[in-house]
Amino acid sequence: MIPFTLRQLEVFTSVAKANSLSAAAQTLFLSKAAVSLSLNELENQLGHTLFDRINNRLIINSEGTKLLPIADELLHRAHSIQGLFHNTETLDGELRLGASDTIGNQLLPFLIRDFKQEHPAVEFKVLLSNSSDLGQKILDYQIDIAFIESNEDSPKLVHHPFGFDQMCVISQADHPLSTKEALTFSDLEDMKWLLREAGSGSRDYFINHIAEHLSRWQAEFELSSSEAIINGVTAGLGLACLSELSVDSAIKAGKVKKLNISLPLERSMQIVLHKDKYLNPLLNAFLQYSLEWRLTDHPTKSPTRLDCKE
Repeated sequence: MIPFTLRQLEVFTSVAKANSLSAAAQTLFLSKAAVSLSLNELENQLGHTLFDRINNRLIINSEGTKLLPIADELLHRAHSIQGLFHNTETLDGELRLGASDTIGNQLLPFLIRDFKQEHPAVEFKVLLSNSSDLGQKILDYQIDIAFIESNEDSPKLVHHPFGFDQMCVISQADHPLSTKEALTFSDLEDMKWLLREAGSGSRDYFINHIAEHLSRWQAEFELSSSEAIINGVTAGLGLACLSELSVDSAIKAGKVKKLNISLPLERSMQIVLHKDKYLNPLLNAFLQYSLEWRLTDHPTKSPTRLDCKE
């Protein structure tokens, strides 16, 4: 006889994803006491604690980390049982997506729109954050799939190419450098820069491919969104290195100028999942659709900029 229930596993995964009894209770429409009791019973039945209790917080430990992917898969398979007796060609359910600022604002809305045209019953929850944060949320099972730019190295992450993005340097519209035809890195010495926060793919690109060529530069501001940086550049606070996708509309509106400097390398965009994540029919369908969608003709995509080079 199996000593635990699916409900107990559901409580466990909810607590693991929320790192909080209160948040898990709200998600499950249970009292905090009921969640705590269910979790304690599961730990007693398994003979192992699944969380470390630190300053009134629950931090998943090594035993809980081992259980989490198995519990997640069991719950997804259990939820799919009802579909066995309905139209198996109809996809429904909820996907929790994460995306970087650039992909989340410039590409993901169109991808979701196109997918929902074929599968209208599917619901999405989307979190926009930097690539490093999204990689960690994948590892913690807080989101199902993420679209990122920087290469988050972890043996527990699986990467799928989602295309390439060209980076550029932008300035205020009337900046002295904006009228020069051919710039080199030496022209960028002693400039002030507006940067994304640590963990952002745009910041990583700037540090690795521009700052390394400069002997003198100043980080004027650190901002958490591309839009805020574009507005800062428009106001004359400094230069910035951002995705061409992010700055295209601002350039066309005359708010900023793209400087005529050749930058090394394109930036790869990737789809990331946990290596142990169970690919239920909905998640697998969305993954395959996304990998095909990136190669299709689309108003938001330039073939030379976004087609994957596999």
